[in-house]
Amino acid sequence: MSEVADVPVHMRRTAFDPTDELARRRAAAPVSRVTATMGQVRFPTWLVTRYDDVRAVLSDAVSFSNANEAVRAHVAAALGEETAARVELGGPSLLSYDPPRHTWLRRLVAPTFTVKRMYRLRHRVEAIVAEHLDAMEVKGGPIDLVEAFALPVPSLVICELLGVPYDDRAGFQRRGEAQLDLELDFAERRAVEEESRAYMAELVRRNRAHPGDNLLGTLVRDHGDELPDEELVSLGILLLVGGHETTANMLALGTLLLLRHPDQLALLRDDPGIADRAVEELMRYLSIVHTGIIRTAVKDVTIGGTVIKAGDAVAVSLPSANRDEAITDDPDVLDLTREPTSHVAFGHGNHHCLGAPLARLEMRVAFPALLRRFPGLRLAVPFEEIEFRSLSVVYGLQSLPVTW
Repeated sequence: MSEVADVPVHMRRTAFDPTDELARRRAAAPVSRVTATMGQVRFPTWLVTRYDDVRAVLSDAVSFSNANEAVRAHVAAALGEETAARVELGGPSLLSYDPPRHTWLRRLVAPTFTVKRMYRLRHRVEAIVAEHLDAMEVKGGPIDLVEAFALPVPSLVICELLGVPYDDRAGFQRRGEAQLDLELDFAERRAVEEESRAYMAELVRRNRAHPGDNLLGTLVRDHGDELPDEELVSLGILLLVGGHETTANMLALGTLLLLRHPDQLALLRDDPGIADRAVEELMRYLSIVHTGIIRTAVKDVTIGGTVIKAGDAVAVSLPSANRDEAITDDPDVLDLTREPTSHVAFGHGNHHCLGAPLARLEMRVAFPALLRRFPGLRLAVPFEEIEFRSLSVVYGLQSLPVTW
């Protein structure tokens, strides 16, 4: 459960908690230098740790860019121009666009994830959750909750939303995990990205020929003349990977956290009415995305009293911001009855997570259903044997052996 020394400071955790070093920096040096990691590439970046400063950076698309071209400059400084020229950073993506292109593209996709649309989807999510709980009950414990529940539930939901055959889930789960694994070098990650693009390109071709009743089919019907295949492929990959990796890790890590806080677990199990608050508190407390996309200052800007020069890389610590006393009293205490906070676990500003309504829906359904079905749920191995996955864009668990 101890921190891994070679993990960058902004990615270090002790089980559920961010490293104490982040709290020290937040108090004494809220904007400080750290080393960013992208595969085998390391480069200096400013790390922003205070809640108000993090929101300021995330809401300022004029001063900070998400563009791939800006990231390439950091890679070139670390590797040299000749080597960096051979490094592929992937195709266009909603995450790597700045306004106005980002604004236009997001507006096309956003209607799929409205609260009203999620309300209509709720019955299907409930059915998917129930099917997997039934299968767990029939099989009996011990089982790996990641494999039996946390991964397949959001996978099936996003598959149906995108029109991806569920039989293909093992492949996209493997590729999704690899694309977020910062231990892989650029060549390995690029190979996986090419696999993903080839797979999604075939789905786009099918929907071009016969638009289905899914997100890709809808985009082809409504905006097919405006969106080239490359854009549709990138959107599909982003939603496929983002739509299952983050929720899957929250379901697994959140369940483990509740098992370690039986009083809080009992609250959610016995009163599903607090599910909305509970999910917001779990998101705030765990903050499984370390920083999101590393941005680049496009002009000199002062954040938290520190001057960041044009061209400098900037990362925001979401776990640190969500444990700041500026956001709530006793931020290091897990309290599922806490009044909802304006946490930044889903980001903030124009790049606020597009799929947040879907993730919230899945967690609000899945957590209470799991705890009610298996009131005796417990770990099947000592807590000390649980393996956490740190050096990844999304923090989570390798597996979660449980029984009941």
